[in-house]
Amino acid sequence: MKSVEEKAASKAKAAAKKGKKTTEKKKRGRPKGSKNKDKQEVVLSPELLRIQKDLHSFLETTGTLLHIEYVTLDGHFGNYPSAFMVRKKNKHLISKMRYDAALYPAFAGEHSGPGRKPKYGTKIDVYRLDSKYLKETTVKDNWRIDIYQGQFYNKEFAFALNVVIILKTNLVTNTQSHAILFSTDLEQDYDKIIKFYKLRFKIEFNFRDIKQYWGMEDFMNVKETAVTNAINLSFFMVNFNDALIEPFQQKNPDYSILDLKSHYRGCRYASETLKMLPQKPDAILLAEIFQQIARLGAIHPAFQPSASP
Repeated sequence: MKSVEEKAASKAKAAAKKGKKTTEKKKRGRPKGSKNKDKQEVVLSPELLRIQKDLHSFLETTGTLLHIEYVTLDGHFGNYPSAFMVRKKNKHLISKMRYDAALYPAFAGEHSGPGRKPKYGTKIDVYRLDSKYLKETTVKDNWRIDIYQGQFYNKEFAFALNVVIILKTNLVTNTQSHAILFSTDLEQDYDKIIKFYKLRFKIEFNFRDIKQYWGMEDFMNVKETAVTNAINLSFFMVNFNDALIEPFQQKNPDYSILDLKSHYRGCRYASETLKMLPQKPDAILLAEIFQQIARLGAIHPAFQPSASP
């Protein structure tokens, strides 16, 4: 999430760019005295500088305990400055491009004219890709999903990219949609790029859960240590919840946090009620009681009720 300063800087940059377009009429040809820009070096925005600092801190904390090779960011960071920032840390970026991003293969023809050999070939059409780029085709629920992979250039980047294009075609209406993922690692397999990019959604779900269920929006701490402890506790509860919920989801994949909370609340009710009995039931009946009471408030119960006698 952008800070207030980063939002203000973005608005100021956009306003200045818009004002320049309206006040200046661009002349034909190259401006006198202009020089080629070095795409290898970029000036990072305040947002990227903040992320770079956090990335550096994270890599120092993990040290040699974890071997981290890839950084996955959403489509907001599917640009060259973000890739430059990640590559400066000797890591590879996996992200998503705009749907209308212009992609070019390397020039493969013979160059006979004056000047240096062109860098870019003919711009590709994502809806009419050469079959040599096709890696996988699946059909599910009237949708055909074609996955293409190739090394392409985008003129905003100073280097080639490992691009994966996911093209979905409705077999009934023939409508199509697509997504463009990329990695700066030219040797990475297409399935790994897709898998790693999907992992970022787990991060989104974690933030949703710590806000909705584990107190991220409710704590009133203002001091740095107290805030750090509250945030760490919220994230710990997300991980602890994942460990508790896994066996239930093996029986019912739709089992959720609400179902888990309902389960343990029911177990507590059953436990407190059984304490009032003069004699505890046998183990089999006891397990049946706990299962029946624990599933009463569940939306997606993991255990189905036993048949009535």
